[in-house]
Amino acid sequence: MNIYSYVLRRLLYVIPILLGVCFLIFILFNVVAGDPTLVLLGKHATLEQMAELRHQLGLDRSLFMQYLDIVKSAFTFDFGRSWVTKQDILYMIKEGTIPSLTLTIPAFTLGTILAIIISLFVSLYRGGKLDKSIVFFCIALMSIPSLAYILFGQWFFAYKMDMFEISGYEFGFPYFIPYILLPGIIWVIISLGPDIRFFRTVILDEVYQDYVRTAKAKGLSENVVLFKHVLKNAMIPIITYVVIQIPFLVLGALLLESFFSIPGLGGITLNAINSSDFPVIKAMTVLSAVGYILFSILTDVLYTVVDPRVRLK
Repeated sequence: MNIYSYVLRRLLYVIPILLGVCFLIFILFNVVAGDPTLVLLGKHATLEQMAELRHQLGLDRSLFMQYLDIVKSAFTFDFGRSWVTKQDILYMIKEGTIPSLTLTIPAFTLGTILAIIISLFVSLYRGGKLDKSIVFFCIALMSIPSLAYILFGQWFFAYKMDMFEISGYEFGFPYFIPYILLPGIIWVIISLGPDIRFFRTVILDEVYQDYVRTAKAKGLSENVVLFKHVLKNAMIPIITYVVIQIPFLVLGALLLESFFSIPGLGGITLNAINSSDFPVIKAMTVLSAVGYILFSILTDVLYTVVDPRVRLK
């Protein structure tokens, strides 16, 4: 099967999957979450006020019609307006995408490249003191909560040392760079632990394969075997790990954007959760689901690029 036929078939599978995702979103926000008017109006609201607001928000319609609204928004990307800010949600998403991506793409790219390089370097000295030290370092990084990195970075490097901007954001290049440096560094530090552990495990699985011993027996150097053979064969799990994370970059980093006052999608989502702004939360959930599905298809296609032996069926 060629790539185009495979992608077309997988895209057709998106329809029932997206319908199921919309149903789960509907259950969570329209059935389990209860009546949002209680949150929006407060505990002193009268029944008349609640009924009027429920009518304005369309919550007095049948559950089936409310479910169709979610399905329609998933396929048309028309998410309506925010209950709190009254802004068009698609406009809010467009405005928040650039700040999120200016933070997440450089930090994610740098963190991934560093993790792969360190994992390759460690695999050269597998089982030695350096390898054990790196593993210990990764576990230590993963054991510290993300909030601790953020608070320490803001207090010490931004406030005490005055090396970075403590919060805020300016649109346009290169004005945003000073504001994303510290959160970007924190992102890289937070991601290094789990990334290195995963990449190291994947690379070491390949190092102990028979073809590696054969290549060494032919007189190939350790570096040639590692970079030309091992890394190439380890790319499938690495691609899976990396590509599946890409759609979530659009949503930004909830804590980083919130604490550094970056007006990205992460901050928008967190504000929507705090204020029970269900339409915004639904929109972000739907976008995450669509992105995950599409990038899972991209992952399968990339398999055939890095390994010609893989056949799409």
